[in-house]
Amino acid sequence: MTTRLACLYLACILATSWAAAARAAPESFNTALPVAEGEFVFREQFILDQSGADPSDADRDRTAWVLVSVLGYGANSDLALFGVVPYVDRSLDITQGSARRTRSASGLGDISVFGRYTVFRRDWPGRTLRVAPFAGLELPTGDDDETDSFGRLPASVQPGSGSWDPFGGVVLSYQTLDFEVDAQASYRANTKANDFEFGDVARLDGALQYRLWPRELGSGVPGFLYGVLEANLIHRDKDQVSGTNDPDSGGLSLFILPGLQYVTKRWIVETGVQIPVVQDLNGTALEKDTIFRAGFRLNF
Repeated sequence: MTTRLACLYLACILATSWAAAARAAPESFNTALPVAEGEFVFREQFILDQSGADPSDADRDRTAWVLVSVLGYGANSDLALFGVVPYVDRSLDITQGSARRTRSASGLGDISVFGRYTVFRRDWPGRTLRVAPFAGLELPTGDDDETDSFGRLPASVQPGSGSWDPFGGVVLSYQTLDFEVDAQASYRANTKANDFEFGDVARLDGALQYRLWPRELGSGVPGFLYGVLEANLIHRDKDQVSGTNDPDSGGLSLFILPGLQYVTKRWIVETGVQIPVVQDLNGTALEKDTIFRAGFRLNF
């Protein structure tokens, strides 16, 4: 097949389908995951989240690893339904007096379900644009009352929040033969549980996936290597304890994620590192170091 014929073939695919096969997608948010009508997409991600820049005198270090399973289904050409199931392991090292203590918990986290509906689509030869609002709910499926020898664990260590938390937003995807751009704006309204309420979260996220190899389209290529660059601007309101704002919580953060994705017709492997470039946090809120991500995705 000549290069021109290969390009024409791919252009026809793009013009007639939202996601006929696996394709590159953002690593740091799931709302733009492509899924074709009547098909499923499954993503498994391992996330290692480390926080250790402590402005207080407690010398705190918090580490969390999360195994996130995502299943999406294309109900029709416009509506896609998703479920997100996390398994979490969190630990907090803290100095109290002359003692160094570790407090930890692990287990099923809070499951999220959401739907995405495409309200605008435009196709050109070799290009496609989609705009889709989404809405969902995080369910209190994780334990939120774990204890250790020092008493009840703090909310930041519990596997679950205990609260019902609605969220929503809109996602835009623009795809060409060489690259894809995804962007979303979202808001999560966290509610109260156990006399504690995490601050609401507003986010702006953007992602660029650019085909690094092969540079020229042709026949006989088993897959494609994409370079990924993402940005995540996140504002968190202050937490509330017994109806009073916690002055050492919340603030504004900006992360940059460089990464790679290897894309075949039905499966993808991916990896990336979120690096904080701005952390304008309140009081002595604990700053993040890095967030490492690695995983795979299947379309079936």
